[in-house]
Amino acid sequence: MKCLFAMNLLVVVLCALLCLSVWCSGQVTETDNIDASPMEEAEQAALYSAIQGFVGNWWNGSDLYPDPCGWTPIQGVSCDIFDGLWYVTSLSIGPIHDNSLSCDPYMEFRPQLFELKHLKTLSFFSCFISPHSHPVTIPSNNWERFGGSLESLEFRMNPGLVGQVPSSFGGLTKLQSLVLLENGLSGELPGNFGNLTSLKRLVLAGNRFTGRIPDSFGGLSQLLILDLSRNLLSGSLPLTFGGMTSILKLDLSNNQLQGSLPSGFSYLKNLTLLDLRNNKFSGGLTKSLAEMYSLEEMVLSNNPIGGDLQGLEWHNLKKLVVLDLSNAGLVGEIPESIVGLKRLRFLGLSNNGLTGNLSPRLADLPCLSTLYLHGNNLTGELQLPESFYGKLGWRFGAWNNPNLCYPIGLISTGRVPFGVRPCQEGERG
Repeated sequence: MKCLFAMNLLVVVLCALLCLSVWCSGQVTETDNIDASPMEEAEQAALYSAIQGFVGNWWNGSDLYPDPCGWTPIQGVSCDIFDGLWYVTSLSIGPIHDNSLSCDPYMEFRPQLFELKHLKTLSFFSCFISPHSHPVTIPSNNWERFGGSLESLEFRMNPGLVGQVPSSFGGLTKLQSLVLLENGLSGELPGNFGNLTSLKRLVLAGNRFTGRIPDSFGGLSQLLILDLSRNLLSGSLPLTFGGMTSILKLDLSNNQLQGSLPSGFSYLKNLTLLDLRNNKFSGGLTKSLAEMYSLEEMVLSNNPIGGDLQGLEWHNLKKLVVLDLSNAGLVGEIPESIVGLKRLRFLGLSNNGLTGNLSPRLADLPCLSTLYLHGNNLTGELQLPESFYGKLGWRFGAWNNPNLCYPIGLISTGRVPFGVRPCQEGERG
């Protein structure tokens, strides 16, 4: 009887040990089955060759990273499983992290890059850095092979990346983010970018693009961010801009754009940022500007816009925080309706031809911390309260208004507005 009990106990112990061994070896969990999945051989070979083209021939991926989607991951590479096999879904080249792959000065795009079948994200950061000794152009062919998968394409801080943007980018119909920031790219913007109807972010700032903004951009109805700043773009804005009904931020600053501001701006009901500074816009302030009810920042400075401030219904822009119309060729008086902008923090009206008295009600703006009025033809006695000058300090600018003066009583308080003369006895507005 004792022997039988001992044998039964031995069987139980052996079974328990066997189950524990199987559990520890990773043969029963779904997650571990995924980890053990192989990578398609052609995909792995394409990955090694593509990376070697960017970092140099010294790099031997098969020796350094024999399991790039498993236990020997490559920095900047992410993978996912399709039909039981690992495939690359994200590839980032450049010194993004401390242990990222460093770019070779003579890096090249190899055709194997376009053999990555499920690539969703591709980015290059500060890789092409020698515009004179080793300029690199973006290959014009094969991008259509990413048409069914690529969702994000970025080239950031690559001064050695020169030449035109391939028109084949227009075939990347799944693309949601296209960022070409601070490179050496030039030429005209491809009109077929209008085919990228899934785009939510289009950033082409800090290059040397020329010519007009294509009319087709107005068809990007899902676009949230459009940044074409710091280029050499010219011509008038497309009348189709009103079609970008989802847009939140529109930055066209520091170009050579001209003509009137389009009435289609009135359709941009979700826009929070409008930055058109440092261009050549003219034709006055269109009434459509006051119909962008979500606007928080309106920056139109350094444009020969002309006209006056009276025609806009400023009270509609209740969310406005920044209003910069400096050096915009404006004339006439400052409308008192601006006092209705209760969230306003920055008001820049300097270097215009504004006239008339300054309303003391501007001091009632609860959030105002900067007010620049210098370089105009304002007249009369400043009637802002003494506490207002103390609150703003140097952020209140009213100099270079020859016929503007401040009350003599301010002299004793030490809160005298810089560059403004004291009123003479009997002098008023």
